[in-house]
Amino acid sequence: MREQLAYASSVVLPLRAAELRAEIDSFHVEYCAALDANDVERWPEFFSKEATYRITSRQNALLNMPVGLVYCEGLDMITDRALAVAHSQMFAPRHMLHVLGITRVLRETGDTVSSQTPFILMQTLVEGPSTVHLAGIYHDRFVREGARLLIASREVVHDTEILDTALAYPV
Repeated sequence: MREQLAYASSVVLPLRAAELRAEIDSFHVEYCAALDANDVERWPEFFSKEATYRITSRQNALLNMPVGLVYCEGLDMITDRALAVAHSQMFAPRHMLHVLGITRVLRETGDTVSSQTPFILMQTLVEGPSTVHLAGIYHDRFVREGARLLIASREVVHDTEILDTALAYPV
């Protein structure tokens, strides 16, 4: 992970990177639309069967520490998390909005594409102001299954040091 945080140069030719960026951006549009619509039960549809998902701090990532606030290994764990969030009333009603930056395509090997995408996750409580809930970078490894990309690994590395207690929601 440390090398991913170092902003290594892309090894993908510019034209191919633009094609892959468009495909990844289309993926993100649907991923974020599902989460922003509070359709968290659809969240697992964006992952491969053996996918991993982790949310961790920049400090832990820089130190190569495997500690994460959230860690799911395999589609079953991701599905369990989605169902737990969808069917719990542990936090006040809110609206979430993902704002993404420009995706950097790092490499393509066979059916696998690695990329980084900066994000800001905004939160609006039903009876409150909009605030930045989390900010950071998605460190993704996508795998192509048929005509679509799926997440094989998503490391959500957040810059935010003081976290909201409602981080249960997928990023």
